Amino acid sequence: MSSSSSHRRTSHTTQRRVAAVALVGVSALLAAAVQSGAASAAPQKSSLGKINRGSLAAPLTPSQRAELIRDADAAKAATAKDLGLGAKEKLVARDVIKDADGTVHTRYERTYAGLPVLGGDLVVDTTKAGKTERVIKATRATLKVASLTPAIAASKAEKQALSAAKADGSKKTDADRAPRKVIWAADGTPTLAYETVVGGFQDDGTPNQLHVITDAATGKKLYEYQGIETGIGNTQYSGQVTLTTTQSGSNYTLTDGARGGHKTYNLNRGTSGTGTLFSQTSDTWGNGTTSNAATAGADAHYGAAETWDFYKNTFGRSGIKNNGVGAYSRVHYGNAYVNAFWDDGCFCMTYGDGAGNADPLTAIDVAGHEMSHGVTSNTAGLNYTGESGGLNEATSDIFGTGVEFYANNASDPGDYLIGEKIDINGDGTPLRYMDKPSKDGGSADNWSSSVGGLDVHYSSGVANHFFYLLSEGSGAKVINGVSYNSPTADGLPVTGIGRDKALQIWYRALTTKFTSTTNYAAARTGTLAATGELYGTTSAEYTAVQNAWAAVKVGSRPGGGGGGTSFENTGDVSIPDNGPAVTSSIAVTGRTGNAPSNLLVDVNIVHTWRGDLVVDLLAPDGTVYPLKPFSSSDSADNVQETYTVNASSEVANGTWKLRVQDKAAQDTGYINSWKLTFP
Repeated sequence: MSSSSSHRRTSHTTQRRVAAVALVGVSALLAAAVQSGAASAAPQKSSLGKINRGSLAAPLTPSQRAELIRDADAAKAATAKDLGLGAKEKLVARDVIKDADGTVHTRYERTYAGLPVLGGDLVVDTTKAGKTERVIKATRATLKVASLTPAIAASKAEKQALSAAKADGSKKTDADRAPRKVIWAADGTPTLAYETVVGGFQDDGTPNQLHVITDAATGKKLYEYQGIETGIGNTQYSGQVTLTTTQSGSNYTLTDGARGGHKTYNLNRGTSGTGTLFSQTSDTWGNGTTSNAATAGADAHYGAAETWDFYKNTFGRSGIKNNGVGAYSRVHYGNAYVNAFWDDGCFCMTYGDGAGNADPLTAIDVAGHEMSHGVTSNTAGLNYTGESGGLNEATSDIFGTGVEFYANNASDPGDYLIGEKIDINGDGTPLRYMDKPSKDGGSADNWSSSVGGLDVHYSSGVANHFFYLLSEGSGAKVINGVSYNSPTADGLPVTGIGRDKALQIWYRALTTKFTSTTNYAAARTGTLAATGELYGTTSAEYTAVQNAWAAVKVGSRPGGGGGGTSFENTGDVSIPDNGPAVTSSIAVTGRTGNAPSNLLVDVNIVHTWRGDLVVDLLAPDGTVYPLKPFSSSDSADNVQETYTVNASSEVANGTWKLRVQDKAAQDTGYINSWKLTFP
């Protein structure tokens, strides 16, 4: 888990650790393993409808992917020139996705004067003919810094990083990686900075990998994020399954030669190193209880196999890095450790044994959730804090849910509940609910300007809710025996398009549209672009994506939504930098009586560092309805939001105004459009 630079880390597992003592023992699990063959649970049949298969990712062999990356590296100087990058900027090819129609999406990191640019990543799309089609950048700022010489010593940055880690509850804190000079570009103005990585352990025993960014001129902390991405604990079992193992002489090992050589190790209560590879003379693993260490090993091995097969058969992705190489799993981490985590540094998945070492956290959705952090790290690289952190965590919930449905395991039917078997609350309730995230007591159902300040496991609720609505639609229903009742922020219904389609849209957006700094507004843009490529911009799927985002207060419904009457002003109005307020007017006519209690105000403002802005709605009689406050910590770009205002005391007809003021210097923008909708 991680915290933003100004908010204390509040992991679900940490907050609810006391309740975890109520966990019951796992039911019997006999993992009968065979030397070859895929997991026994059959995948759910796909239902993608009339999809543009040319926009689906083409399966690449490891050698084909490596060749495309070599080609991108060979042409990177010419690409940088074509993109108009500065003389000190260079590109480094990091990942590539090739569509069936020949379109290539190449993801690059950037350097400036030889220094890594954090938040400088970009995606370049080229057609089959090699023509650049579009470029998606994590930052639109021009890369330029006044000096490359730090004004403060590296030791000061290190001291600050250690203090930040201790404030977050870190134990046995030390500088795992000494400060290195970087260009910090994720927050707007590029800045010469130090990046320090702090090791040790977090407050719940999870390894620490806190990245702290310090301004090299002033010593001010600019940002921090946690490199270890943790998740939920789960004690559910998978029943009798088939495993892929390897025989060597008279011994079998938990080595999956069919899935990139994935190995499963026993840490035997340790907290470092690889541990010991599970090995035995019998190819039947576990006895269904925690008295046999191989029971957890079999569960983890099965979860890894299902995750591999889900990505391979659903998206054509060969392993977490899409290079055909398997990660590895470690079980029996620490003593009574109630968590599980992905570490991109070791490229490995680690599971604790739960409260009292009685319930290993080795479940299908845990494996899918945690290993999906690895997929995110090796594609969009979403920063693990703020809104991008919420999207990162939601991506793991979304694909973890996809893995659970894909496995189609009778002992663990797919659902839209996260951690439903943990009983970490002591009352049988799940850890998170995708249909209505706020049911957990902390997650956000809908977007607001403050959602980026929440712990990533709570801010993830917005995307989780969107995904559920897009998949299944709003309202009450029963799926696989579980009852759901998903609300919408605007009170209007959403019709789902099915989980298979929703997964394809999210994966394409993650791998070809999202960057390290993507926020919720940009996620809407990215998923709409992905949907347009897969289904067309006039499709029912495209409309459903618009409606599902509007239902969680990100953007508006097409045509103002739900058969209401809309009035719109599409004229651009420049917003003076740190200057006086400006207004844009809409004349409402033909209405009778007062405005409604759910007047929808759709705002589209293009502006870097939107936290500088104060946005208000002015009624015809001058009454002010605040929409968005000033926030010094909200560094994301643009305001693309639908606000619901109780304007029932106002006469509907008359001139309504959107008032916007920029309250801080450096960042600029304009009102692109705004709309009033009377449902």
